[in-house]
Amino acid sequence: MEAVPSLSKTESESQFQSDSHARASKEPSPLVSVIVLNWNGSHHLRTYLPSLLRTDYARLEIIVADNASEDDSLAVLTREFPEVRVLAFEENFGYCGGNNRAAAAASGDLLVFLNNDVRVEPNWLKPLTLLFERYPKLAAAQPKIRSDRNPAFFEYAGAAGGMLDQLGFPWCRGRVFDKLERDVGQYDDYPAEIFWASGAALCVRKKLFLEMGGFDEAFRLHMEEIDLCWRLQRAGWEIRLCPESVVWHWGGGSLAQGNPVKTYYNFRNSLAMLTKNYREGALLPVLAARLCTDALAGMRFLFQGEPAHQRALFRAYRDFYQNITYWLEQRARLRDRFNETKPLTGFSPLSIVWKHFVG
Repeated sequence: MEAVPSLSKTESESQFQSDSHARASKEPSPLVSVIVLNWNGSHHLRTYLPSLLRTDYARLEIIVADNASEDDSLAVLTREFPEVRVLAFEENFGYCGGNNRAAAAASGDLLVFLNNDVRVEPNWLKPLTLLFERYPKLAAAQPKIRSDRNPAFFEYAGAAGGMLDQLGFPWCRGRVFDKLERDVGQYDDYPAEIFWASGAALCVRKKLFLEMGGFDEAFRLHMEEIDLCWRLQRAGWEIRLCPESVVWHWGGGSLAQGNPVKTYYNFRNSLAMLTKNYREGALLPVLAARLCTDALAGMRFLFQGEPAHQRALFRAYRDFYQNITYWLEQRARLRDRFNETKPLTGFSPLSIVWKHFVG
């Protein structure tokens, strides 16, 4: 289900460190722009920005892109964090639009999209930059993401790297649906290729990000990073986990896990992502299978007494099909653009839903 390097953990880490030190002596470190998107999150800025400012990395630009917050976020940034570059938008562009605009304004060779509720250690960034120096075909990477609520365990949004099953259901090494694992080094198979890197802490080459058109703003929020990584893989690039880098994510900073709005975007954007990216000749059977599994999900919402989530699922399907022309146009544009010779990494031919709920 995933690519595992042939070297042992000890051998591969030793080789990586040796190669990294050799490169560091010859080449300057890349300029990194860390972009923190914020909306009404002044409490998160006060809690988490100080750890980011203690990052031990010389060539660093920290940008807070504010999505028209209505709280005191801008005042807090001006008064308490004058060293941070602030981009104040006049409207809320969502996760995709806000980050796209910040990326275009950033100066770095590498971009890190970091949620405003992520805590980092001083040495978190250097291993990520060294990974890009070692792998010239690396497009995007993520650190291990642990829970800031329960620091020994992985966190829902990314864990130890994202995977995708045949029906487009995402899961993570270290997290399947709501089941979270304790991090005991079981995913330190350095440096494993993955299908997608989490938008909670996503490092990507700026040039590639802009060439790919950034995040698809029609998604607005949720699964946009999976869509981006799918496009990058289709173009022949790699996505990897960097287990030497660890961050801690609080989670639910903008939308809580049980919010019906999250349910809506998860279902709608999953269908959109499949339509844009799924291989030729297999899309219609996959959408038909998704209709069946999503109908079961709707029944489950009903039986569990969650009608708001059931309505969100219905709206997701309605809006997806109302905009089907756009998604098919995107599919045609991407088909003409990519020469797909590299197999997708981290794509499972099995159904994670069946495996998890049926066994």
